[in-house]
Amino acid sequence: MKKIVFVCLILTAQIHYGQTEIDGIMMKKNNLCSGIVYQTSSWDHYWEGTNYRDNPNLGVVSTQKIGINANYGITDNFNVIISLPYVMTDASAGTLKGQKGLQDISLTFKYMFFETKLKVGLLSFYGIGSYSAPLSNYPADYLPLSLGLRSKTTSFRLMADYQIKKWFVTNSLSYSHRSNIKIDRDVYFTNQMNYTNEVDMPNQINYNFRIGYRSHRLISELIFDSTITQKGGFDMTLNNMPFPSNTMNASMVGMHNKYTLKKFPALSIVGGYSHTITGRNIGQSNTIYGGLFYIMDFIKKPETTQNASENEK
Repeated sequence: MKKIVFVCLILTAQIHYGQTEIDGIMMKKNNLCSGIVYQTSSWDHYWEGTNYRDNPNLGVVSTQKIGINANYGITDNFNVIISLPYVMTDASAGTLKGQKGLQDISLTFKYMFFETKLKVGLLSFYGIGSYSAPLSNYPADYLPLSLGLRSKTTSFRLMADYQIKKWFVTNSLSYSHRSNIKIDRDVYFTNQMNYTNEVDMPNQINYNFRIGYRSHRLISELIFDSTITQKGGFDMTLNNMPFPSNTMNASMVGMHNKYTLKKFPALSIVGGYSHTITGRNIGQSNTIYGGLFYIMDFIKKPETTQNASENEK
């Protein structure tokens, strides 16, 4: 999810990368796909509400993330996915100091509940549930350089995947409920004065569309991703810092590639790029990522005839 997800307001909005809950791929029973991905994202222009601008007091805002991911097949149709990110932020100008540390851990359950062969292809439907929570006591009220928003998030996604030979299209829609958070001040202004340290976090809807080529060794896809904040969000005010409960809308385009090595079929290389095309209270980020994934098969191998004979003696 996610997302998936972890969207950190004006830091960067992210397109999920390979072997996650948002693609039409299931890990086989008793198989574990684990890996590490490095991601870097930066922006020097952002949307202050609907106003597109830069800020010389920030310069270029950059985010680096090292993500550890694992996907285990409970059955061929039911997977459990866990993600753990370490995030580093920085601004090239001004006095705000960058942050670094663990962000939010996420746990996802992915279930393929329907699959049927059609005359010209294979149609599959998935239900995906995710939960994420902060792992460290990072400040949420320090945007755009905070590591995250510290909101405990529960989301549910419905996804459909249709493949004709080696070409496919995937559509999914999710709804995310975000818990309220507490910040280190007792008074703050949104569209009204609030005399509390608790912040009401608006929920979000995400739509993701993918189209591309999928074979045993190569996956290459184009992606469109859109996140829309629901009732309760508000716009940044002129020349002010962003706030955790701002409306955070973003539409992105990108590409993702995954290649499985011929001589080492358990090892895969992933990489991709995304660009924010429109937004509201979010930076226009460019994101590049790359990583390695390795599949381990925990299915007990049958004994050879020779070993079986020796055991009988």
